[in-house]
Amino acid sequence: MTETSEPNGQLKVTAAGRTWTLERPADLESLWQSMDEDDPKAEEHIPYWVELWPATLALCGWLARQELAGHRCLDLGCGLGLSALVAANLGARVVGMDYEHGALHFAARNARINSVPSPLWVRMDWNKPGLAPASFDRIWGGDIFYEQRFFEPLENLLLCSLAPGGKVWFGDPERTVSSTVWSRFSRRGWRVRNQSREVVPFDQARMTVNVWELSRPLAI
Repeated sequence: MTETSEPNGQLKVTAAGRTWTLERPADLESLWQSMDEDDPKAEEHIPYWVELWPATLALCGWLARQELAGHRCLDLGCGLGLSALVAANLGARVVGMDYEHGALHFAARNARINSVPSPLWVRMDWNKPGLAPASFDRIWGGDIFYEQRFFEPLENLLLCSLAPGGKVWFGDPERTVSSTVWSRFSRRGWRVRNQSREVVPFDQARMTVNVWELSRPLAI
């Protein structure tokens, strides 16, 4: 997997067996500096979505090795849309969900740029999800446990929205804040497996990313 930044702000990314062109308004540092520091809600809208994080790249590689054609899939915190586009390109029926309108705007543009059947892009807060019960066979997210307060709402979303026999995949870059998440899921009855571990280049460095798989034991 490789990533290069073009002078026009586009990202060129090689993932899942092809090269992708991703448009974005600017990089994270530039947008962060332009934010109103006096806005009491500014912390809720830090534009993390404009970056392509190593966890997403690792997830894309994992998705490319799965049989996704025809499956109903949910990309949690889809950002620029790359992992949703990879799945759609593999024939999945994908919903890309994000809290930020800007992320969905560019994700939709990126679907058109890359000539991929567009996922359904949905603006939604995972604290207040409006998803039908048992509606997804596969759910995934990249690097979304960067705050401990996200665990409860995300587990509630999974318990509601994951279909029987479904699977959840999380790309996690071994953050300290997320180190206890997987044992916590296990104690609550989830089957938890570390399915992949790889080193991903990022910002002139390298980051180790695990892909965790969660499933619920079927009732007897």
